Amino acid sequence: MPQFKTKAKKTMFKKYLTLILTGLVLNLSFSSVAFAETKADKEAKFAEKVKTEIAKFGTGTEAKIQVKLKDGTKLKGYISQINENSFVVVDEKTGNQTEVPYPQTKQVKGNNLSTGVKIAIGVVIAIVVLALIGGYGG
Repeated sequence: MPQFKTKAKKTMFKKYLTLILTGLVLNLSFSSVAFAETKADKEAKFAEKVKTEIAKFGTGTEAKIQVKLKDGTKLKGYISQINENSFVVVDEKTGNQTEVPYPQTKQVKGNNLSTGVKIAIGVVIAIVVLALIGGYGG
């Protein structure tokens, strides 16, 4: 009888070991696909993301922006031009214009409110004013 338990344990151990090893092999084979993206691909994706964000800000003195470049340079001002491969930041204090290629950008911060946000703020203000008027009228 004890011999049967030992064989059963060995069989069960082999099944679990096979299952675990199969899982590990599959995991390693699929994870290598995820890591196959090159540094150039990542930089191109990030540059495209920066380009999209810059386009959202628009141009003009209302398009305030702060930019950190990969070389450590910090720019602050507004966007005067948006080009295919770069954008131009104008320093409000000095008037200096700096052309910034999208791939050289490390971080972008801006405080330009989109039209949708401006409309939402206007609606909220109107509701508050109407609520105040309605509260005093009653």
